[in-house]
Amino acid sequence: MKKLLGIDEVGRGPWAGPLVVGACVLREPIEGLTDSKKLTPKKREALAPIIHEKAYCGLGWVSAAELDKIGLSAALRKACREAVKRIQEAHSEFNGIIIDGTVNFLSDTPLGKYVTVKPKADFLVPEVSAASIIAKVARDHYMIELAERFPGYGFEKHVGYGTALHRAALEKYGPCEEHRRSFRPVAEISHNNLAGRKGEDVATHYLETHGHKIIARNWKTKWCEIDIVSQIGDILYFSEVKYRKNGGGLDAITSKKLEQMRFAAELYLTKHPNHKARLAAIAVSGDDYTVTNFIEL
Repeated sequence: MKKLLGIDEVGRGPWAGPLVVGACVLREPIEGLTDSKKLTPKKREALAPIIHEKAYCGLGWVSAAELDKIGLSAALRKACREAVKRIQEAHSEFNGIIIDGTVNFLSDTPLGKYVTVKPKADFLVPEVSAASIIAKVARDHYMIELAERFPGYGFEKHVGYGTALHRAALEKYGPCEEHRRSFRPVAEISHNNLAGRKGEDVATHYLETHGHKIIARNWKTKWCEIDIVSQIGDILYFSEVKYRKNGGGLDAITSKKLEQMRFAAELYLTKHPNHKARLAAIAVSGDDYTVTNFIEL
């Protein structure tokens, strides 16, 4: 009788979080198995404990940091082998292996000759469906826990994938330790954030050399934020800093941005009522990070 080991991965493409490979050998049939992506979260959550009860299960994990270090291909191979090792430790017997996709991640191991690679196997082969479900549920749980450690990124919603919400959070907060810095979108946003922080450093120095006392940098609430708050006499300056390599940063000071700045200044002044407020914008540009413009708005 053919006893199959099914293998599938979850988390190949996200910008954050681990790569997880699931491996399953069914001890008895389970109703409702299919590609995890075709199931609702509620259905996956219901099936996962049944799979763990009625199958030999193994999971292999590779963290975002390790994936950055060894690369995606090596990470897939490592996670696959760790998942299979968990199956072997459970003393499960199998005489065939099916891996979802087109790559044999066990090709240079003694088990490689028993592998069949099959596109859409997570939809067509129950053992692979089961593997995809337990891997997906385990990874989703990890990302939900991650959301508590790193609030603001929305990990509980997009589980690390490259959504508009995730991009906006990355641009606002920069990457956390669970982001995959080797992935181009994360690397590009990280570079832009570093450039922006360096621009703010230069703008801060400019203000200080022009008689300003720096009160706060990156002052923020859940409603608004200001890059630099500085003071001359009884006047508080609320400055927005814009760095553009080729200039033109002040074009980003739209009417909507001005409205947001006014709101932030008024909110700040509720706790500093004996001051006057002025809004300002500072343009920094070029590879040498030069202040090219300072205007009061």
